[in-house]
Amino acid sequence: MKKNTGNAYLGFLILVMLVLPLVSVLTEAALNADAPFTIEPAGKWFLFWGIGMRLLIAGLRQALNPVFTARDIFNITDVASHALVRELGFSNICLGLPGVVSLFFPHWRLAAACAGGLYMGIAGIQHVFKKPTGSNEITAMISDLFIFLLMAAYVLTAVLC
Repeated sequence: MKKNTGNAYLGFLILVMLVLPLVSVLTEAALNADAPFTIEPAGKWFLFWGIGMRLLIAGLRQALNPVFTARDIFNITDVASHALVRELGFSNICLGLPGVVSLFFPHWRLAAACAGGLYMGIAGIQHVFKKPTGSNEITAMISDLFIFLLMAAYVLTAVLC
């Protein structure tokens, strides 16, 4: 019997894609009330939470327990898919870690935002063309495209301004 994991997955995404980045941005703004507004704090925190922590946690979960991603996101029940999901997990770890580290090494941010944002954009577009079959895949598609657009704005602002 399939467990109802949609609510936990949606809750996780809301936390790392909206709540935690916004709380972090607002906290930083309150602590630096005299500083002029720039996109940097928003880019920094959405990169850390929306790409870094999201992909690192998802990657660890996929590498250690590929069943959720295979079954509950892609609707694949064949256990042969678990090897591929584990490799997806390794990719997510490799793209998430620079997003986390960029919090402590600001010079990593632009590269992490480019790589992670592009990865999320391509994943989101892949979901669109695949035509999502369940609520978890639709949620993944929307969140992937959302963070892609945020990182694109962050990178373009950093490059052009």
